[in-house]
Amino acid sequence: MSRKEEGLKALGREATYSQNYAPEVLETFENLHQDHDYWVRFNCPEFTTLCPITGQPDFAEIRISYIPDVRMVESKSLKLYLFSFRSHGGFHEDCVNMIMKDLVALMDPKYIEVTGFFTPRGGISIFPYANYGRPGTKYEQLAQQRFAVHE
Repeated sequence: MSRKEEGLKALGREATYSQNYAPEVLETFENLHQDHDYWVRFNCPEFTTLCPITGQPDFAEIRISYIPDVRMVESKSLKLYLFSFRSHGGFHEDCVNMIMKDLVALMDPKYIEVTGFFTPRGGISIFPYANYGRPGTKYEQLAQQRFAVHE
């Protein structure tokens, strides 16, 4: 089945950017390599959100790594989703956790981790990290192990 046959709406069309937080723009497609585990990593170096207190912009690189199962996130829809944070007022930690939870709900990966490398404000950098491993599986153990050694 081709990507077009899967009903993807964003791929191959002019981008429409939401001015509000928009998890509904996320789309998935079938993982054609379900017979083995592998990593997928996205680096999003131009993430922007707004401080919910001051309204000032916060900038970060968001790194998303996951081990897919049946469904995978389509990259253009991910770009549109991450763009939707530009007018969203959210603390750094909230944004990273929202991204992870939205992606877990969307594609039910075996394992996922999201890190935000936020640029300094007031002389302090914040690098929130969140991860998830499917409960009751070796991926839950992987999440515990990676969390324990995360720096």
